[in-house]
Amino acid sequence: MSVQDQLTALGLTLPAVPTPVAAYVNCVRSGNLLFLSGGLPIDGEKKVIGKVPTDVSIDEAKEGARMIILNRLAVIQDEVGSLDKVKQIVALNGFVNSEADFYGHPQVINGASELLVEIFGDKGRHSRTALGAASLPLNVAVEINLIVEIEA
Repeated sequence: MSVQDQLTALGLTLPAVPTPVAAYVNCVRSGNLLFLSGGLPIDGEKKVIGKVPTDVSIDEAKEGARMIILNRLAVIQDEVGSLDKVKQIVALNGFVNSEADFYGHPQVINGASELLVEIFGDKGRHSRTALGAASLPLNVAVEINLIVEIEA
């Protein structure tokens, strides 16, 4: 089954490739590795904004992490032409805009990690960092970047 078929089976569609909000690019390729800039949980009018868990629940933040994965996959597809060229999701770094006494960062970032495994199976398993932050760009609840290996 192709990755696109898997996305369809999961009832998911990729958004348009997001435009960077500052002086950077969405993705840099070095050899067979793609280094994806931090993605934000923004898709048109749908945004996950605020601190976890005060303004945004853990479940809402997890959904934001899933949104980010879909927009990062759109970047990968734009860069290499097909998600079937993904050989391995190597690393995921997740940042949660959280209150100082919140310690559930891994729960939030699980939204992203679990979705990658649903889509790619073993190719979606990755190393990971889940951190809290005092604030994030545009006051988003979550930001995620990826390192992805692609077929030669």
